[in-house]
Amino acid sequence: MTDFKELFAGFGTIKAGVIGDLMLDTYLWGHVERISPEAPVPVVSLDRREYRIGGAGNVALNLASLGARVSVFSVLGKDGDGKALEGMLEEQGIDVSYLARSTGRITTNKARVMGRNQQMMRLDSETTADLSVTEEDELLGQFRSYLEREKPQVIIFEDYNKGVLTARVIHEAISLCQLHGIITAVDPKRKNFFSYTGVTIFKPNLKEVREGLNLLLEDVHLPVLRHIHELLAEKMNHEISFITLSEKGVFYQKGSSAEQIKSHLRNIADVSGAGDTVIAVASLVYAATGDVRLMAEVANIAGGLVCEEVGTAAIDKARLLQECGRLLA
Repeated sequence: MTDFKELFAGFGTIKAGVIGDLMLDTYLWGHVERISPEAPVPVVSLDRREYRIGGAGNVALNLASLGARVSVFSVLGKDGDGKALEGMLEEQGIDVSYLARSTGRITTNKARVMGRNQQMMRLDSETTADLSVTEEDELLGQFRSYLEREKPQVIIFEDYNKGVLTARVIHEAISLCQLHGIITAVDPKRKNFFSYTGVTIFKPNLKEVREGLNLLLEDVHLPVLRHIHELLAEKMNHEISFITLSEKGVFYQKGSSAEQIKSHLRNIADVSGAGDTVIAVASLVYAATGDVRLMAEVANIAGGLVCEEVGTAAIDKARLLQECGRLLA
């Protein structure tokens, strides 16, 4: 039986890197009392403004919350949002020394207007063009230095189609990790879905699988999911498929070992950021144990826990430990 206290204590010895699209999440909290006389829209009276770490940064934040030693790799704009995001990451003990800055890009900022505890509108400020060759060179140079200097156990690719993870960056970064014997995990998006050839853990959600493989799935059960793994493996040559199935739980397959694990009953408040938590927890557990079933079980619990929070939120290590003891012991 797994000693979860020992497992969680061991997270502090793991070095993990996150490469991809960093974002600043802005929440504008207010209340609505009337409709605008100018247009048929609600008037939100602003009560407070809140900033959170988003995108690939939320994956890094989840890793740090579990005690891992985390470094991030991305290209930010030379702007106030980039400076603010860098400072927030540093405050959480995340290494930002390998970040690159560019005058040709702006830092992604997703501003959400919140009223009555729900999202009313989102305003996105971002650059989505691929990195230039010069920016790719700088990012890959920093990444190569980190691998040689720190020798991490796991690297997570967090792709939001904002242009940081170009085909070249993906290919060269995975090749470097394979050269150094480092576990790789990816949370893909449609644009680069099949670019992550040779990755260790491929973690799409069911919607992304449908779109990527152009499938019409009416029912989801184990034989269908096994077939999906085979289709992915033909194109990806990856080691592990780990697919999140929303309220139906998660599916994993490594070699001939495959299972669909049901979700646990939760009071769902907000699903945003759940995928970030799942890949962070899965990568960390697999790096620590090499146990794919345990990886899936713990990540499944973690994804459900963060859905009880409004907005992007990192996993609470103590609560996750408690729930693992309660549900998996």
